[in-house]
Amino acid sequence: MHTVMGLRARRQRAALAAHPEGELYRRMSEGTDLIPLAPRNEIDLAAAWRLSRVLKQLRPDIIHAHDPHGVAMAATALSIASPTPEPPLVASRRIEFRIAHNSFSRWKYDRVACFIAISEAVRERLITDGIPRQKTTVVHEGVDVERIVRLPTANVHAALFLPTHAPVVGNIGALVAQKGQQHLVDAAAIVIRAVPDARFVILGEGELRPSLEEQIKRKHLERHVFLAGFRPDVLELLKGIDLFALSSLQEGLCTSLVDAMAASKAAVATRVGGVPEVVAERETGLLVPPRDHEALADGIIALLKDNARRTSMGEAGLKRARKLFTVDHMVEGTMATYERLLSVKMV
Repeated sequence: MHTVMGLRARRQRAALAAHPEGELYRRMSEGTDLIPLAPRNEIDLAAAWRLSRVLKQLRPDIIHAHDPHGVAMAATALSIASPTPEPPLVASRRIEFRIAHNSFSRWKYDRVACFIAISEAVRERLITDGIPRQKTTVVHEGVDVERIVRLPTANVHAALFLPTHAPVVGNIGALVAQKGQQHLVDAAAIVIRAVPDARFVILGEGELRPSLEEQIKRKHLERHVFLAGFRPDVLELLKGIDLFALSSLQEGLCTSLVDAMAASKAAVATRVGGVPEVVAERETGLLVPPRDHEALADGIIALLKDNARRTSMGEAGLKRARKLFTVDHMVEGTMATYERLLSVKMV
C-alpha cells in the first residue's frame, strides 16, 4: 500500500492487483486502478489468464510482485500475454526462507529481472540459493515514521489492567515458532527475580497461543506475562511501553522493530537475519544470540534498571528510523530500481 501510494504521489500511474477479500484491497478500495484477483492457488491458470488480459490493456512498464504467489501469477500471465516488449518483472523478497527448488519455482524465478530484498541478509540468502548477485538489490522496508510519532500514547497500564508504575516490556508478532516468544517467556522468569514489578505484554495471535499459555502457567507467570492478542491500537500501546523485546529466530528485517524505533523505544533483540541492520548495537539497543533466554533476560534487566540509557537509545532509534526506514526512503529506492531496469532495457 505504501509503495503504490508513494508512486502515485510521485505522479507515476500504479495499478494494483489484490485479492478482493484481503485487507490490502479493503484499504485501497476507494482508489483507482484497483484490480480484483483471487487465485485459488499458485498455479491458477484462470486467474493468470485474467491478469494477462489486464497486462494487454494497461501495457505496464514494470510489473512488481510482492510475494511468491504474486511472482507465480505475474510470470504465468506474462507467458500467456507474450507482450512485446516484455516489461521487467520485479519481485520483492521479505523473508529469509530458502527458495523452493522444484521445477515450477525455478521457472517462475527465472522470469524475474530483479529481486528487491528488504535486507542484506535476505539478499545473501537469495544469492546462496542460486540467484545471481547482479539480479538482486536491497531496499529496506519503510514505515510511516511521522504517523507513529504523531499517534497518541496509550495508557498501557489502564488498557491491560497492569499495576500503575510497573515497567512494561513489549513484544509484537504472530505467535508462531519463528518469533520465539517461548524464549521471551523463559527470559521473563529470570527478569522478575531482578525486577519484581516488571510486566511483559505480547501482542499478536497465532497457533502457539495454547502452548505459551501453558508455559506461562507452568512457570507461575500469570501475573507478569500477558498474551494481549491482536489489537487495532497496537502502535498506541507500543508507545506506552518502556522497552521493546524481540525474541525471533528468523527475521527478514522486522518492521515491528522499526515501529518501536519510531516510537522512541530502546530494544533488546536477537541477532538474526536483517535485525543487525536495524538495531545499531549499544546505540539504539542491545543484540543477543537467538534461543538464549539468559542473554535476553540480561539485556532486558540492564535496560530496565537504566532509565537514562534506555531513553537515550530510544531517541537514537527515532533518529535512525527517520534516516533509514521511512516510506519515502523505500519508495525512492524502489523507483531507482525500476529506472535502472528500464535504462538497461532501452540500451
